[in-house]
Amino acid sequence: MKIRELLPVADTSPLISGVAERYASSLFELALEAGKVDAVSAALNGFDALIGESEDLKRLVQSPVFSAEDQVNAISAIADKLGVDALVVNFLKVVAGNRRLFALPGMIKAFAQIAAAHRGEITADVTSAHALTAEQETELKAALKSVTGKDVTLAVTVDPAILGGLIVKVGSRQIDTSLRTKLSTLKLALKEVG
Repeated sequence: MKIRELLPVADTSPLISGVAERYASSLFELALEAGKVDAVSAALNGFDALIGESEDLKRLVQSPVFSAEDQVNAISAIADKLGVDALVVNFLKVVAGNRRLFALPGMIKAFAQIAAAHRGEITADVTSAHALTAEQETELKAALKSVTGKDVTLAVTVDPAILGGLIVKVGSRQIDTSLRTKLSTLKLALKEVG
């Protein structure tokens, strides 16, 4: 089965760049052959979290100032220190060596989508004002499963700017219950009245 067949066309084109999708597809095929899809997913998620936490690592990934050699050496050292699986380390070295680290977050997201589709799951992008508890995530997964009929994997992003509530995007559907949106709607309604 081809990777493209796993992903619904409408769900991937706006979310995943071609570069990210190609790299993620290649990594998925290698992980599938090695029977390490879950291990690779966990390693990539850990690395993605590390990028989010470290301004220095974010700068290394995003900045074109660093040479390919510097990026490969830094990524190798970080991955080795974290004890990341050899398949992921080699993948990160190839990405850095090809000067594609800027696309790494997209590659990680694309890999997660491909792996979820392979498991028969769908991914919901969730934005909340604060981190969700395990209980809240479980309730949200159950609610989304009842609507979609499929198991749901959550990709949670914390954005304090939404003030409260959630923004949930599943495929082409989006539900916005954020306080920021409600306040904006109220503001517009008040302008129309007055």
